Amino acid sequence: MNPRLELLQSYPFQRLTALLAGHQPPASVKPVNLHIGEPKHPTPAFIRDTLVANLDGLSRYPLTLGSDALRLAIAHWIARRYAIPQPDPATQVLPVNGSREALFAFAQSVIDSSRPSPTVICPNPFYQIYEGAALLAGAQLEFINTLSADNFAFDLGQLPETVWRRAQLMYVCSPGNPTGKVLTLEDWRRLFEYADRYQCVIAADECYSEIYFDETKPPLGALAAAAQLGRADFRNLVVFSSLSKRSNVPGMRSGFVAGDAAIIKKFYLYRSYHGGAMSPPLQAASVAAWQDEKHVVANRALYREKFKAVIDILRPELPAEWPDAAFYLWLKTPIDDLEFTRRLHETEGISVLPGSYLAREARGINPGAHRIRIALVATVAECVEAAHRLRRFAASL
Repeated sequence: MNPRLELLQSYPFQRLTALLAGHQPPASVKPVNLHIGEPKHPTPAFIRDTLVANLDGLSRYPLTLGSDALRLAIAHWIARRYAIPQPDPATQVLPVNGSREALFAFAQSVIDSSRPSPTVICPNPFYQIYEGAALLAGAQLEFINTLSADNFAFDLGQLPETVWRRAQLMYVCSPGNPTGKVLTLEDWRRLFEYADRYQCVIAADECYSEIYFDETKPPLGALAAAAQLGRADFRNLVVFSSLSKRSNVPGMRSGFVAGDAAIIKKFYLYRSYHGGAMSPPLQAASVAAWQDEKHVVANRALYREKFKAVIDILRPELPAEWPDAAFYLWLKTPIDDLEFTRRLHETEGISVLPGSYLAREARGINPGAHRIRIALVATVAECVEAAHRLRRFAASL
């Protein structure tokens, strides 16, 4: 067996299951699960209908490159969403089976393990796929702590020059998971400077880009930042996006990568062996989803309603604040986050994710300690009920 598998830690949800084992809430309490970022809003009917209407595609082997129609629909969406010239659908766009598998596979394509101490830079806290991808590619991780004291900034200066010289890949998540932080144009300017200086590829995870609260101020994306800064070739940059959160289709496993044509060409070569082709019916349904924005606006309205209600309820007992974007609350706990999580579940039937499970200790700090992540993915009524129980529990401490 690959000895690098021993480097992997249990996934946060496996650890949560172990933490809660044997601590059942009262039978009179209806459980509400807010620990996993799985959208619960209904899948739009037109997406389902398009999928069913194209089931004949199951009789064909899919192309790794995807259909011309899907690549063009994605390129059109990028141009509309970010008000930039349309990327070349033939060379700068590649459909993938959801951002998760692509984020993992990308490290296997980028990392050159023949070089001394190949290094992957990662935010902390972070999506655990980044860690597994780096370790199984033969790289080591270096973390940038994102802390409330500096507004969760992605401070590249935390790492010394010696680390940056070894860096080959940098995962960036904006809007951030779990903080909801959106990077500014100046943030991107500095990221691009580092990428050029150290020849480090940026993997920009933007799966939460379409969950925001002001329709007039969508989050800045990496491709838009590159275009505004005169980097029309998107050099050293590949963006990862997904329909899962945007269109409430997590089971479709549909997304895309877009950016630097030279990097995407190599990634396509890897995927042609990896078996990363998307099923033709899913491609057809994805075309329909990328071409429609009405359902996305309605989806955002539901999240906005939940955030407003929940934050107003929690604030007297917990310092809840609106994130820049995404559907998480990243709350500070008055006691240890593991104890808070276990006792909350045991008394109120609410499951949340301990912040320390989403981070690693770096330079003497675990930036997830004394925090919990709440995913406001349940119905409005369930989220409101959970907020009342959470407030009651916090008041009892």
